[in-house]
Amino acid sequence: MNTQTIQTAEPFFLPGNRTGILLIHGFTGTPKEMRWMGEYLNRELGFTCLGVRLAGHATRPKDMVRSRWTDWTASVEDGYNLLRGVTDRIYFVGLSMGGALSLLMSTKLDVRGVLTISAPYEIPDEHPAWQIQLYSYFKTYLPKTKGEPGTGWFDKEAYQEHISYPLNPIRSAAELKLLLDKMHAALPKITVPVMLIHSKDDAYVLPENMEKIYERLVNASDKTKLYVTGSGHVVTRDAARHQVFETAGKFIQRVESRIES
Repeated sequence: MNTQTIQTAEPFFLPGNRTGILLIHGFTGTPKEMRWMGEYLNRELGFTCLGVRLAGHATRPKDMVRSRWTDWTASVEDGYNLLRGVTDRIYFVGLSMGGALSLLMSTKLDVRGVLTISAPYEIPDEHPAWQIQLYSYFKTYLPKTKGEPGTGWFDKEAYQEHISYPLNPIRSAAELKLLLDKMHAALPKITVPVMLIHSKDDAYVLPENMEKIYERLVNASDKTKLYVTGSGHVVTRDAARHQVFETAGKFIQRVESRIES
């Protein structure tokens, strides 16, 4: 098959009960990052799981360069509307930028709870978005890390099967910055239960990002946080993934039981 989408990185749908989980991957990533988590939540707890593909992802980097942050929020909204047709309650589960999208979109759509993993509060580049946009006309991509690819991973076998764009599009970094600005404004407006998970060994999005998000969730009806160790940034594929899957399942069950009572 000669498809635009990279094979094994396609969006996925796992039918189950009337509780829907929208799984949202990260910046330059693919739905594959969320697949094992979706399979766990579907198999062990019976939830209906949809792993969405964000616009410009899982195809080729130049597609991402053309995408804007509003295309990514529209991708989340598409996934939400598809799930809404077959479920009664929806939860957002997002990795990295997918976590930022989950937090922002929970203030615009009717969701029961949000779980984020490795979510950024800010990006290390302190330049304003317009300067990053300007720079992108002269240079298109930047390397993701200074070290060898895969150095942040603990499960080296899982890394071998990991699919993401090998470089960060600079134009897209400006869009991420704009998205995070929108998320900052949304954080005090979030009223649903939120769980934040981060690895202490994440060298890509540093753990203090979780503390900054947590502090600003001033109106969430319930907020919890969990640190894990022995995983890099893509916790959903790395060595601590099972602990994260179980914690996520318990969080959703806890919110569900509160709704039912």
